[in-house]
This record gives sequence, C-alpha cells and structure tokens, in this order.
Amino acid sequence: MRLIVGLLCGLVTLSQARADTCDWPEWQSFKQHYISREGRVIDPSDGKEITTSEGQSYGLFFALVANDRDKFNQLLEWTENNLAAGDMSARLPGWQWGKRSDNSWGVLDTNSASDADLWIAYTLLEAGRIWHSRGYQLKGTLLLQRIARDEVVDIPGLGHMLLPGKTGFTEPDGWRLNPSYQPPQLLSRLSQVQSVWADVAKSNHKLLLQVSPAGLAPDWVIWHQDKGWQADAKNGAKGDYDAIRVYLWIGMMADGAPEKAELIAHYQPMMALTERAGLPPERVDSQTGASTGNGPVGFSAALLPFLTGSPALAIQRERVVTNLPGSDAYYNSVLTLFGLGWDRQYYRFNQQGELQASWEKDSCKNIK
Repeated sequence: MRLIVGLLCGLVTLSQARADTCDWPEWQSFKQHYISREGRVIDPSDGKEITTSEGQSYGLFFALVANDRDKFNQLLEWTENNLAAGDMSARLPGWQWGKRSDNSWGVLDTNSASDADLWIAYTLLEAGRIWHSRGYQLKGTLLLQRIARDEVVDIPGLGHMLLPGKTGFTEPDGWRLNPSYQPPQLLSRLSQVQSVWADVAKSNHKLLLQVSPAGLAPDWVIWHQDKGWQADAKNGAKGDYDAIRVYLWIGMMADGAPEKAELIAHYQPMMALTERAGLPPERVDSQTGASTGNGPVGFSAALLPFLTGSPALAIQRERVVTNLPGSDAYYNSVLTLFGLGWDRQYYRFNQQGELQASWEKDSCKNIK
C-alpha cells in the first residue's frame, strides 16, 4: 500500500513539474555559455568578457519565459548589486561592467541604457503578475518611475520620448534617438502602470513610421525642433545590428494590437529584400532602400515573427535551426532566443502587452 501511495505521489510531483517548466534547449545553452553562477551575463565577443545592462535585461526576460526562477533571482541580484549599487529605485543600472585598467572589476560606464532599463522594469512587472510576487511588482514599479524621471523627455514637436540614456543624447535643438529601444508591446503594458508611457507609445509610433521612408529601419536618428527628422551624424542612415530588432518587436506584437498591421505593411521592403535574396541583408540605407551584405544567423532568427505568412519564413527557420549560435556569439544567441522562442510558441504578447508564457498553459503542449 505504501508503495502504491509513493508511486502516486511521484506521478503527481512529476506531472506538476512538467506543468510548471518547459524544456527550452536554447535557454539551457545560453545559460551554459553566457551566464556565470553568480548571475552575470558575459559577452565574450571582444575578449574582455564585459557585461551590459542589456544582457542582464534579456537574461531576466528569458528566465521568466522559461519559468527559471532561481536563475531569475541570481540575475536580478547581480544586476542590482553590481550595476545599480544595490538599489534600482535610486539609480539606473550602469550600462557596462568589466575589468578596469587597474585590473579590478566594476562599472566601466555609469551612464544608463534605456532599452535595458525598460526591459528590466517590464520583466519585473510581469514576473510579479505571473509569479504572484508583490516584491517584483514593487521593484518594477519603482524602477519604471525612475526611468520616467531620468530618461523620458517631452520633445517639442514630437511628444514624450525615451532617450537612449540618461545623459549624452541631447544637442542644441536636437535629440538623438534609437528606433529599436522602445518595443511597442512593452509600452502598452507599461502604460497600464504609468500614464506617461501611453504618450511615449504615440510618439514612438510616429518615429517608427517617419524615420523609415524606404520601409527600412535606421539604427539611429536625430530629431531637430525646426528641421524634423535628420540622419544621424555618426551613423548616417544605415540600419543593421540595432535596427534588426525593430522588425523583431513589430513581428511579435499581438495580431489584434493597435498599429501592428500598419507597421507590418510599412516595413514590407525588408520582407521583400529577404524573399528576393534568400537571406536578410546585413546593412540597409533607410533613406534609399539600398542593401549590402548578408546578415548573420541571428538576423534570420529576429525576422521569424515578422515573416509570418511569407514564403521566406520556412527558409529562414531552416537556416536558424541548422546553424544555432555557439559559445562565441552572444548577440546572435539573444536574437535566436527571442525569434526562435517566439516561433516555437514558448511565449506570446497579448494586446495589452502582457507576456503569455507557454508553461502557464497545459504542460507546454503547444511547443513545436
């Protein structure tokens, strides 16, 4: 009798484990190759093993999607203690951490990166909602308020907009902006917490449509009060490793989300370039529509949500699954987790921008 009870208890425990977790091989690989035991996401691309607030923010999001709460807490603790001196409600995370000239380790640049800040706040709020944690909810709310104070400005002629960082992105009558820094679905969710983000969403929608006359996103742009949109003085009109995320965010919007259809239609030239060449371009000119080079495998992964309904989807999916990034391709790995993870239905965003993780459903049965 005891044996039968034990077996039944074991089956219940196993069933609960299957319902609460999902086997996500790419996440397991990312943890193995890029995250230290302490919770530091390491970018080995230049040999310096730096950590960025971007990497920490993406790691937190993926951990939530994977229902990996232990790793989530490690990432959060390391981020707050090492990038924000122990309190993200009082100061924004410094964007870069690594080895200093005196061989000590610490923050190399105290300026913030607002896209990372936005992802951290969003993920904390969603972790609070999904995991029923008031602590995460409060921490996300306080960080969001800090972001609004330090990084959101009311730009004449444009409206409220998120600057790329706390300092260094304003000039006389001009503001330097990055179109990939404000995923529309995140703004939808954050606007439920603080009203200013609804204004940012409206300004961001104008930005996404107006800075890409050829239907191709630039990495950086300048807004001048009197002249309107201008090409970035440092990068011109090119769009490559930053801009690829614009198509990723748009593609992952909920089908019924306001503005998604308009944005997908506007950026059809990227779809056409990919269909014609069989690979996404590495670099485009957002003003002329010219393209050069072949994008790495991460670009194909980033376009998977955007290419829904296109004959190019199957081709790019095959490229990704047969060329998964290894241990020396941090950014390609990030793009793959986002794009392939969405394509395999590990997660979705609803019309309100809320995260819908597959492990919340019936034992992850929808995963391909």
